[in-house]
Amino acid sequence: MTIDSATENLLRDLTPQVLSALVRRYGQFEECEDAVQEAVVAATLAWPTDGTPENPRGWLITVASRRLIDQFRSDQKRKAREMTLALEEMNPSQESDVAAADDTLMLLYLCCHPALTPASQTALTLRAVGGLTTAEIAHAFLVPEGTMAARISRAKQSIKAAGREFTIPAPEELDDRLDAVLHTLYLIFNEGYTSSSGDDLNRAELTHEAIRLTRIVHRELPNDGEVAGLLALMLLTDSRRTARTTASGDLIPLAEQDRARWDRTLIDEANSLLVAAMARSPLGPYQLQAAIAATHADARRAEDTNWQQVHTLYRILELIAPNPMVTLNRAVALAQTSGADAALELLTDLDADPRMKNHHRLHAVRAHLLQMAGDVSGAREQYKLAARGTASVTERRYLESRASGVDRARPEVP
Repeated sequence: MTIDSATENLLRDLTPQVLSALVRRYGQFEECEDAVQEAVVAATLAWPTDGTPENPRGWLITVASRRLIDQFRSDQKRKAREMTLALEEMNPSQESDVAAADDTLMLLYLCCHPALTPASQTALTLRAVGGLTTAEIAHAFLVPEGTMAARISRAKQSIKAAGREFTIPAPEELDDRLDAVLHTLYLIFNEGYTSSSGDDLNRAELTHEAIRLTRIVHRELPNDGEVAGLLALMLLTDSRRTARTTASGDLIPLAEQDRARWDRTLIDEANSLLVAAMARSPLGPYQLQAAIAATHADARRAEDTNWQQVHTLYRILELIAPNPMVTLNRAVALAQTSGADAALELLTDLDADPRMKNHHRLHAVRAHLLQMAGDVSGAREQYKLAARGTASVTERRYLESRASGVDRARPEVP
């Protein structure tokens, strides 16, 4: 039985809410996940014939709860728990306290458990909250399905090994857990916007999912400046997506993009979010990154970019959230305000940073700066090193073209 797109989208939105509601009540993540998947399958079979129930979320929670009760009944060791769960069994027509709240944010908190690595948090978030299948996640990150399945399984086992279940974080843990949630969404978006490997520069399924989930967090926490800042940053960055590549898929650098193709609706929404956030909240890294993106978006031509403002914002970002990539980006802005030599001097501080050793972005920026300074042979060699250092086919083609044309092309921001 096939379902229409509206029902499919409804089930996609409801699945993480139902899973979170069951985890909140029963505390068994894997068992709850299996029960929810069975409830979704039941919905795809029943709803096209019987119609979508008045309370579809309650319907799914009830069906999934019954699946759990059946499972617990089959396990003799859980007879005591079965008695409690049976008393809590819900009627599909009734509205319950569990079905009343949108628990997607809570599920994000749960998936960003401190016992997990960032890679595991990302995979588990996409699986449990994003509703992507293991195969879809594996495809997005260009790894075999078995590898991704093992990663997700290890994430669940890590929780058990730590002696802690998927439980609601204590109030004092919420701020730290929110930082992990935002970082996870940031990683998902970045991997989608500039894929670290493979033939495609952009993986829209990841960027769209990151934006969708960040919108949910913003809806639940509308007064958090960093949540708004992250959403604004994603929207501003995604506004340039269609202008980033040629029809054949080749990369177009920022300075050469047709800015008329940038999505002004996304830019306007992001600017509104950012202005409101900066007016009421302490300044944070995501707000600063969004402000930098907004400065680029304000320039209708590349030559109109306020590079002094960009450099100042990177300097502030470097002070409150030190990171070698921030310094690398500041060097690009510094070159525009103070010349290539000043920027090259700044890069010497990064050469000793083990996080940047042989990083293709460091080679690419140094090549750009050497080209600005007139060192053609040095720039060519650095472009070649950068091309060899990236697993992205699109980036490699771009960097190789820069290396071959460095003596005749004007330098562009990599």
